[in-house]
Amino acid sequence: MRSKLFLLVSLLVEMCLGTVSAQKKLTGEEARLEIQKQVKTFMQETREKYRSMWLEGVFRCDTLQMPILYRTFGESPAEGRSLYISMHGGGNAPKALNDQQWKNQIYLYTPKEGVYIAPRAPFDDWNMWFRPQMDQFFEMLILAAVAEFNVNPDKVYLLGYSAGGDGVWRMAPRMADRWAAASMMAGHPGEASQLNLRNLPFMIWMGELDGAYNRNTLAVQKGKVLDSLQLADKDGYVHETHIIQGSGHWMNRVDTAAIAWMAQYRRNPYPERVVWRQEETVRGSMYWLAVDKAEARPGMELIASKEGNVITVERSDYPEFVICLNDDMMDLDKPVTVKYKGKVLFRGKVKRDASVISRTLQEGGDPRLVFSAEVKIELPSGK
Repeated sequence: MRSKLFLLVSLLVEMCLGTVSAQKKLTGEEARLEIQKQVKTFMQETREKYRSMWLEGVFRCDTLQMPILYRTFGESPAEGRSLYISMHGGGNAPKALNDQQWKNQIYLYTPKEGVYIAPRAPFDDWNMWFRPQMDQFFEMLILAAVAEFNVNPDKVYLLGYSAGGDGVWRMAPRMADRWAAASMMAGHPGEASQLNLRNLPFMIWMGELDGAYNRNTLAVQKGKVLDSLQLADKDGYVHETHIIQGSGHWMNRVDTAAIAWMAQYRRNPYPERVVWRQEETVRGSMYWLAVDKAEARPGMELIASKEGNVITVERSDYPEFVICLNDDMMDLDKPVTVKYKGKVLFRGKVKRDASVISRTLQEGGDPRLVFSAEVKIELPSGK
């Protein structure tokens, strides 16, 4: 009797603390309401967290600082504002030169609507826009703009000139699931791959005579790479390549056409096919796929597609990974099937869980990349 009474009291205590409700299986409607509730709280906390940085005009990450300049254009649409992150040139140069390039960048482009931000790189070096710390800086900047200016997370655009173009070549594919479109102006691609651009409309702008470091030749080559990728995957790799005849490193502002081109696109946070290659700085997730970041290495690939409630894993360099799901992706009231090389790795109904909602929101920091269920996949030995 005492044992039953103890269990009853424990259950009541857990209910009061919310533990049981956090663990119970949610319905589709309950999951949607839980996501809305958690996102609302999360954005309120975000607004408070970053308000002082906006007022000061400086974002901080550990000991690093990233000053910003910004301008706003047009009225805020019902669906939320656009955000343009525009990276300046310069690089391995004196601080004064990089400062001048930064202050010039804020006036290079003028969208009809949106928040246009020119951050000042935290470094004065050739790779100032794609060092490992830049992922966190950009994630902070996007999230803060969503909270402060009612930016739509599906209308975030990346662009950059010269050294800023170097950054676009790297950061667009590295953080492909954060951008709605990207445009590279007069930059050097280095070792960056274009595989991750499957769901990210991408523009290349280069002066025909911009021969330093073979930028012009490489721009043509990379455009052809994207041509080949699109030919093999007709629903992906939207892109345009513009080689401006007679122009050198400065293209006389013809590249400003990129703003209107990008603005026509919206991010799809749950694309039908995800092609994910780890770049030089590894990440733990891409769209609705996740891996153990500690096990990830540059060059590792994970490719999967979905149709209805069936997910097909096309390639995996990981023995284990996670497929993240929500009711915007598929009908979670029906069984989900995961296939790999003709074999069924999983088939069954998945559980919507408030703890998954909380974790994916906190870890991802993106109010549109929030998931209520997940399937952990372990490939058969020998893959």
